[in-house]
Amino acid sequence: MNEQPLLAHLIELRTRLVRALLGVALVFLGLFHWSGDIYHLLAKPLLDALPQGANMIATDVTAPFFVPVKVTMLVAFLISLPNTLYQIWAFVAPGLYHHEKRLVLPLVVASLLLFLTGMAFAYFLVFPVVFGFMSAVTPVGVSMMTDIDKYLSFVLGMFLAFGVTFEVPVVVILLVRMGVVSVEKLRQGRPYVIVGAFVVAAIVTPPDVLSQTLLAVPLWLLYEVGIFMAVFLGRKKERAMLEDRP
Repeated sequence: MNEQPLLAHLIELRTRLVRALLGVALVFLGLFHWSGDIYHLLAKPLLDALPQGANMIATDVTAPFFVPVKVTMLVAFLISLPNTLYQIWAFVAPGLYHHEKRLVLPLVVASLLLFLTGMAFAYFLVFPVVFGFMSAVTPVGVSMMTDIDKYLSFVLGMFLAFGVTFEVPVVVILLVRMGVVSVEKLRQGRPYVIVGAFVVAAIVTPPDVLSQTLLAVPLWLLYEVGIFMAVFLGRKKERAMLEDRP
């Protein structure tokens, strides 16, 4: 593990931050021309569920410009995330031991992929079902027209909820590897996790049983995946230790 003066660390940190922000800015500038199309793609699950002839609305004068720009900035951040993570890794890695690098790097990559998978799960599976349900139960005489800014807030909240939910396997593996809890305790706590999953889903999702179930069930299943992976990695570690013995 290399030791460097504090000033050298600060200079390195500034360089890495500038490169990360520059990556986001370059991608954003490249996508800015298509910001309207990008927002339309984000809004497509709701637009497909709206009754024929219905549209989304903008109640703020500046919303038609700034909302698509916000969405484009989010997309630019996601696209440039590999570069951002590389800059963070390049700054942190020299201060880590070899065994720490072997643990941290796979977990970081897995966390990113799981978060993106959670967002994709919400967009492709949850949104069409939830919006279709909401459209079907809209009372007669009521026009279902959503403000584009409020829709963006809703979507970001759901993306965050499902993205964090899909991080459960990583959290379980970390807890087991750090010795905070054993696999047996995790198995014993399964009933509480199932109840807790529905409680969490009721808090972070819209007040309908369908969307809550679509979050709670994956949360429970991902908990089971985390237990399985913790057991698998534990056995793999034990085999490696036995092979290293003379």
